[in-house]
Amino acid sequence: MVLSARRQQRRQCGAKLLYWFEDCAIDTDQRELRRRAAVVPLEPKVFDLLVYLVEHRQRVVTKDDLLASLWNGRIVSESAVSTRINAARAAIGDNGEEQRLIKTMPRVGLRFVGEVREQPGQRQPSASGGPNAPPPPFALPDRPSIAVLPFDNMSGGSEQDYFADGMAEEIITALSRCAGLFVIARNSSFTYRGKSVDVRQVGRELGVRYVIEGSVRRSANRLRFTGQLVDTTTGAHIWADRFDGELRDVFELQDRFTESVVAAVGPQLQLAEIERLKHKPAAHLDAYDLLLRAKQLEYEFTPDSLVAAIAYAKRALAIDPSYAPAMALVAYCYTERRQQGWAENSPEEGTEGALLAARAVEFGQGDGNVLWMSACAIWNLAMDSAHAKRLAERSLAINPNSAMALTSLAWIEACDGNAARGLELFRHAERLSPRDPRAWFISTGAAAAHYYEAQFD
Repeated sequence: MVLSARRQQRRQCGAKLLYWFEDCAIDTDQRELRRRAAVVPLEPKVFDLLVYLVEHRQRVVTKDDLLASLWNGRIVSESAVSTRINAARAAIGDNGEEQRLIKTMPRVGLRFVGEVREQPGQRQPSASGGPNAPPPPFALPDRPSIAVLPFDNMSGGSEQDYFADGMAEEIITALSRCAGLFVIARNSSFTYRGKSVDVRQVGRELGVRYVIEGSVRRSANRLRFTGQLVDTTTGAHIWADRFDGELRDVFELQDRFTESVVAAVGPQLQLAEIERLKHKPAAHLDAYDLLLRAKQLEYEFTPDSLVAAIAYAKRALAIDPSYAPAMALVAYCYTERRQQGWAENSPEEGTEGALLAARAVEFGQGDGNVLWMSACAIWNLAMDSAHAKRLAERSLAINPNSAMALTSLAWIEACDGNAARGLELFRHAERLSPRDPRAWFISTGAAAAHYYEAQFD
């Protein structure tokens, strides 16, 4: 069934559509679902499914309709469809028992039965408890909690943004390895990029006591870090410092930066924990620079950006064939391409990705990021869940604050029949990255865990 002529005309003119029901709003232009104040993270396929059900709410939608419209007629397993239906229900506050909004018609299909208000693109006025009301703040963890905001690029050109982002991410990774700290994941703290924000607001939205702001200046062979630590509960500056050195000293400068932060926020932390923050330098700075470019492209998460990320990471491997982070990143990009249906040579990429993941583990046994990326690749490309689980657990032992390692292990546990354990890990990952643009990966996994829990009970 095609869209109504009115909807088609709006789509062709590029106008947005807003659908309102209960405490939810769907913005088709921004591709956002909002409940009260918060944007609900959704896998793209789940968002499309929800919009399709809402737009065709006057009739029952069959599984064949969904396959034809959302999967372009491809054969998809029953569990894959059910998982996404469960994720759509969970996102709007519904479930398979109540079926208050999305109703299953036995042996026929689905129908959206909620009362929907449809209007052109304008936001509903704020009201207490309405879609734009401020969300409740998170409770502060029982240990020092930190968010590292994106560093300002002071190098005089946007082409160096990737380097500033890479430096901030390295600081996040280093701090995350300290078990005595609670560190917000990169994907959430970087949602404040380019925004003038009040650190007290950041503290409320992320549920952290401290925020780190900083800048990076890269000029020829010189490098300068500046940083300041702010208490979000009072706005008071706790620490500020500047670190200068040669570009070849980048890893030493990162170590000094993180050690200074730890010394400022957690004097009670053991020296052994601070020692764990030490950065292992790359063998070649050119390979490291290419890896930072590749990681920035992977975060963009488009078909073209993943292809470019793979190309940059392979250039890094051409310089240093034993560079485990580059191997793991290529394998992980292949995994993402397969998961999203973007791989053109899926069997070849699967074989190459599985081999690269195995080699990455061999060369990067002490790198938590290498281990969780390799775990994802080995689980998806080599179909070895037992080995993947061991790698994800090792990653968490190294970096207990890794939201991605938690999410990877949660998926493996849920799909292996350990739904309760999977849900626990998903909840922990969500707290570490409460504003993650790719949090749909977590929410879809949680929906899958609920589905498998029902199947195994």
